[in-house]
Amino acid sequence: MKRLSLHPLTWWIWSFLIAISVARLNSPIFAIASVGVTAAIVYSQREDAPWGQSFSWTLKVAAWILAIRTLIGVLIGVPIPGTTIFTLPIIPLPHWMPGIRIGGAVTVERLSSALSEGVIICAMLVIFGAAASLTSPHRLLRVLPIYIYEFGVAVVIATSVLPQLVTSVARIRQAQRLRGQQAKGFRSYKRLAIPLLEESLARSLDLAAAMDSRGYAFSRKRSRYRPIRWTSRDTVVMLSGVLVMVLT
Repeated sequence: MKRLSLHPLTWWIWSFLIAISVARLNSPIFAIASVGVTAAIVYSQREDAPWGQSFSWTLKVAAWILAIRTLIGVLIGVPIPGTTIFTLPIIPLPHWMPGIRIGGAVTVERLSSALSEGVIICAMLVIFGAAASLTSPHRLLRVLPIYIYEFGVAVVIATSVLPQLVTSVARIRQAQRLRGQQAKGFRSYKRLAIPLLEESLARSLDLAAAMDSRGYAFSRKRSRYRPIRWTSRDTVVMLSGVLVMVLT
């Protein structure tokens, strides 16, 4: 499928509208369907760049969050009556925490409630992770208004951290394999920590030097060189998000 060339704000607006739809409908089935559609769009439209390779890590983080949220919902929470699946030992809590307990009967309703809430939370994370994977942070920075430009710089740097870490981890692991280092499990992460820290510090120093050499924050005027224009394709994508939000 041919990749569409869209405005940097298009996928962020579309993701925001889909996230509103997921929150309003509050349905795990719709949330899973939204994740499926979003994943299909990402894998067909993403660029061969560091930010384009970060979506798989977003899915892994979402899976961990779903597992932890489900576990906490089963072990800790307000008892929900229903069909009992199994019973856990109850740990007594102070009297100033009425209605909350650790352990007890795990019912189908309690498990399904924890899973539903976890799926919706993870769907929101995946949807915004897709927007970050589909949009170049440098092109996004170019279209931000001047009065939020400094805030935009901080946001762009923050959102580009994960893609850069993914690229750095892949590069370090490849270098370790070429040296014959085949450590697995926790030992592999211990070998990654120091090289990853050194590379992150070096990248931060390079960024600071580049911003200083370009006179960042000394001028309040921004160059209008090659402005990125909004096209009819951007309007079609945005209207599809509006339609989904209206229908939900």
